[in-house]
Amino acid sequence: MRISDAELSVMEVLWSQPGLGAAEVSSKITEHDWSDKTVKTLLARLVEKGALKAEPDGRRYRYQPLIERDEHRQGAVSRFVDSLFGGRAAPVVAHLAETRDLTDQDISDLEDLVRRLKDDR
Repeated sequence: MRISDAELSVMEVLWSQPGLGAAEVSSKITEHDWSDKTVKTLLARLVEKGALKAEPDGRRYRYQPLIERDEHRQGAVSRFVDSLFGGRAAPVVAHLAETRDLTDQDISDLEDLVRRLKDDR
């Protein structure tokens, strides 16, 4: 399932605080100057995609995520790696290592990961 950047802003709020109504979601999205109508449109799209469920609560709805943050992240990263790096992990890591300022901790974490991967084979 593809979730747009705008939809992801809504999902982040609901992953952190499931069960909010549209107005509450709107008030928590501070990085955009969106109207309540825009947020309701994004919520409706996410319900249609199956990422959220809308539970009636009087005259409004409360929204619950139907997918986990890690599940979304895994799918998004897989699509990214497939489309830009032919599905190979090594070029992704090499690209990040060459274009980001890796800290000593980052390098240590990568070395630990490589060791664990080798041990698991």
